[in-house]
Amino acid sequence: MDAVRLIVTSRRALAAGGGAPDLLTEVWQAQTLAQAIGSRLALAGPPHLRGEATGLADLAGHGIGVLDRAPLDSGEPRAARLTELGDTRACLMHLGGLLGDVGIALVGVACAADDEATYWSCVEAIDAADEARDRVRDMLRKLAEREAALPRREAG
Repeated sequence: MDAVRLIVTSRRALAAGGGAPDLLTEVWQAQTLAQAIGSRLALAGPPHLRGEATGLADLAGHGIGVLDRAPLDSGEPRAARLTELGDTRACLMHLGGLLGDVGIALVGVACAADDEATYWSCVEAIDAADEARDRVRDMLRKLAEREAALPRREAG
């Protein structure tokens, strides 16, 4: 499945909400998708984005790890259905939105947490999602800079 379609599916599932366990499951799904997209871009994306893409995959992996939980009944991660990235810019723009949604959902879970461990896990996962979103913004900026430079090279 195309990355943008998977991202849209994840955003809808995250927006549907539910209790903390459901939100944490959707956060986990979103982070696994961000990790998969980062890994794909690192391997086969535009060469000038590969370093940032590796960082994105690492940060998303950290976001997965700090939650210290895989969803019990979710089966295969949504990211396993990723077959193509499609347009890099569109993929990154949608992924940035998803990571922003992840941060917002985690703030809600952290504020409602009954125990300190959940609270601090959420805080760390928020940091990872914010850093991953910053990495996505950096990649979008690099794409824009590269595209802006192309007409000058062709005209020169």
